[in-house]
Amino acid sequence: MKLVFAGTPEVAVPALDALIASERHEVAAVVTRPDATAGRGRKLLASPVARRAEEAGIEVLKPARPRDEDFLARLREIAPDCCPVVAYGALLPKSALDVPRVGWVNLHFSLLPAWRGAAPVQHAVMAGDEVTGASTFLIEEGLDSGPVYGVVTEEIRATDTSGDLLERLSHSGARLLAATMDGIESDELVARPQPGEGVTLAPKITVDDARVDWTAPALHVDRLIRGCTPAPGAWTLIGGERLKLFPVTLASEVTGLAPGELAVGKHVVHVGTGSHAIALGEVQAVGKRRMAAADWSRGLHLPSDARLGV
Repeated sequence: MKLVFAGTPEVAVPALDALIASERHEVAAVVTRPDATAGRGRKLLASPVARRAEEAGIEVLKPARPRDEDFLARLREIAPDCCPVVAYGALLPKSALDVPRVGWVNLHFSLLPAWRGAAPVQHAVMAGDEVTGASTFLIEEGLDSGPVYGVVTEEIRATDTSGDLLERLSHSGARLLAATMDGIESDELVARPQPGEGVTLAPKITVDDARVDWTAPALHVDRLIRGCTPAPGAWTLIGGERLKLFPVTLASEVTGLAPGELAVGKHVVHVGTGSHAIALGEVQAVGKRRMAAADWSRGLHLPSDARLGV
């Protein structure tokens, strides 16, 4: 089939690579978000998908909005059979959905109908799910509600961050998307409607959502921090200044600490929660490098009653 691939971030690159490598399909063009500023120099950078497509000599389309007429006209000229999508980052209007013969097929990183929305992997980790996966489905105008072609499952490990899990899913999902394109081409694959039960939503995680509530149980704190790593990054306050937090370790043997209360040792820093304590992993203060919590604490002059979250 002739394909136009839509995607933007690094997580979409394995899927693009899988389709480029396929002998059964031609990636005629790539659709991605416009170049964006990044880094300290605030330079304009092309998306990871755009850079990979350019390396492969594939035409790159960067519409400001996918409803722009110039983009739609070019899409019609290409006349793709199908448009596979991975984390493109913009809503597709009906005028675009109607162009490809088969439609637009999305690779979504959850077992639909669970975790429809922008941040399925983060929500799965934060909710304490034991298993998640990826689904390919035909895009409709609803939110991730279209009929499903196929799924692949993935265990969520006790120490997984959302970044760890998404890295694995990007590769297993890439294989699923390529297999879905093969099945559609051969007419051997039929999309099945999603069940009406089990729908959960996964809206974008904001910076405010990533603030740690130390009155919550330790397990909740652990899941929140892992779910927000690497983005948007879990955080708390210390002395009125923000402190970024990286994955922690549960310390059920440490009791008696009030929520947010610190117990600073030579090699470990414990913090009280709504249940038992946790041991901080790495932290990053504003304007400082990321470091082990014990090293961070040695550079502070904290009063005896200092608490995180205040």
